[in-house]
This record gives sequence, structure tokens and C-alpha cells, in this order.
Amino acid sequence: MTQRPCTGIFGLGSMGYGMAQSLLRAGHDVVAFDIASDPVARIIAEGAVSGALDTLVPTLDCAVVVVLNAAQTEAVIMGSPQTPGLIGQMRKGSTIVACATVAPDEARRLADIVTNAGLNYLDAPISGGAVKAAAGKLSIMASGSEAAFTGARPVLDAMAEVVFEMGAEPGQGSAIKAVNQMLVGIQIAAMAEAMTFGLSQGISTARTYEVITRCAGNSWAFENRGQHVVDGNYAPASAIDIWPKDLGIVLDAARSARFSAPLTATALQQFLAASGSGLGREDDAAVAKVYARNAGLALPGDPA
Repeated sequence: MTQRPCTGIFGLGSMGYGMAQSLLRAGHDVVAFDIASDPVARIIAEGAVSGALDTLVPTLDCAVVVVLNAAQTEAVIMGSPQTPGLIGQMRKGSTIVACATVAPDEARRLADIVTNAGLNYLDAPISGGAVKAAAGKLSIMASGSEAAFTGARPVLDAMAEVVFEMGAEPGQGSAIKAVNQMLVGIQIAAMAEAMTFGLSQGISTARTYEVITRCAGNSWAFENRGQHVVDGNYAPASAIDIWPKDLGIVLDAARSARFSAPLTATALQQFLAASGSGLGREDDAAVAKVYARNAGLALPGDPA
């Protein structure tokens, strides 16, 4: 009988929770961890287990780290005086799959730490949103050694619709994720600008959405996030505060490469303005509120 893979999920936010569901559906024994107790309880009810790190981590074939940033990824990997990390507990030759959006240099640094400890490291940022995470249809941009890909393959097969293999050098997965985030961040800001510009010309957001989604100006960001503006619904699919981090990573990498990225810099300023206005935890489509406020315009859902 083939042994079921034992996979750990560290981070049960909107993406990590869906990834855990996909792993359960694919027949993995899933061990789940999060600092919040509610998602842990919910995923246990769906078939996962949780408990003491020092008991469960040594059982893992693969650990999938789905946290916010490089600092949190490092904390999971290295641990702290109060909380044991993956290094020193996972079996030699097992694999860590790191999914947070981090700078390429950070991915390389973390890969060195992990491989020097006798483990495999796959630099594997993700794209697709919570719905695709839950359906096992993420896009994963991965780079790492042949051993890392081999160790991660059952996990990738369960979680992803497509895996872009970016080569053996950790950091290349994070580099192409930076390209993706550059485009999405710019396009969300452009959606907000276009929607509110339409309002300034007497065109409702609903009418702008209806027309542009059927014309050449459409994009995934316009079609997906524009609907949020039309509905006046800013429950976060992805929060405003994600973008200062992600576009900051893009601009840092661009600066190191002596590459000018003026559109990225402009989009970043709009997200910073939104965050500074108290909108940081709202959906990233709420950047439209910055444009509307500055122009004295009312968006759907605004108080009369």
C-alpha cells in the first residue's frame, strides 16, 4: 500500500486554508498550524490534525509555508526561543515549500539556510486567489533543486492547476512573482482611476464596468476588482496593505537592477495614500476611494 504523504500547512489565511482543503481532497495527511485558533479548529473538523510542533513536525514529508512575508517565513523555518522551527525538527531530505511573496535575494538567503540544514527548499510563490486555492487550481511559480521539486511534487499536484518551473536557482520563482505583482498592482490602481474618471464624466461605475469588460481596456484586475467598486463591497479578497509590501519588493529589485519603474512607483503612492487614510484592511479595490475623495465624487455604497 502506498503511504499517504504527510504535509504541513503553516498559515491558514484565505490562501493557506484553501490549500489545506486541496491537500485533504488529494489524500494527504494534513497537519495544520496557525496563530489563530478558529481556522485551525475549522480545518481539523474537515480532516486535518494539529497539536504540538515538536511532536508533529518530525512526521512531515513536506512543509508548506503560507505566511505574509519574509520575516514570518524565516520565523517558521528558524523558530524562536519560545517556538520550535522547522530546522532541527524535520527529517533530513524533507522539503520546505515557501509561498510568501518575498524579494528574490531573500528567497536565496532562506534557501541557503534550509539547504545547509540538510533540507530541500522550493521557492514557490502563488497566484490565483482564495477561490482557486480551495479548488486546487493555483498558479505556482517555482524554482529550486531537482530534489526540492521531487519532494514537493505531490503537494504541487494537489494545489496547482499549473506549475511554472523557473529553474534550479531559488529566487527565480520570486522574481517572476515580482513581475506579476508589478502588473496586478498597476492594473488595480488603473482600474480605480478609470472607474472614478468615468464618474467625473457622468458615467456610472456600473455602466463603465459593463462597457470596458467587453472592450480592449479590460484586464483581470478591472473585471475582478471593478465589480467590487460597482457593488460597494470592500470585504477583502486581498487587502490594501498587501500592496505597499509587494510593490516595495518590486521597486527594491528594480533599484538594485538600476531599472526605472515609474508606473509601479505611482501605483505604490496610491496604495500608501489609501492605507494612510485608514483603508489598509479593506479590499484593494478600495484604492478607488482615494481617487473619489480627491475629486469630490461619490462611489456606490458611500453615505448619501
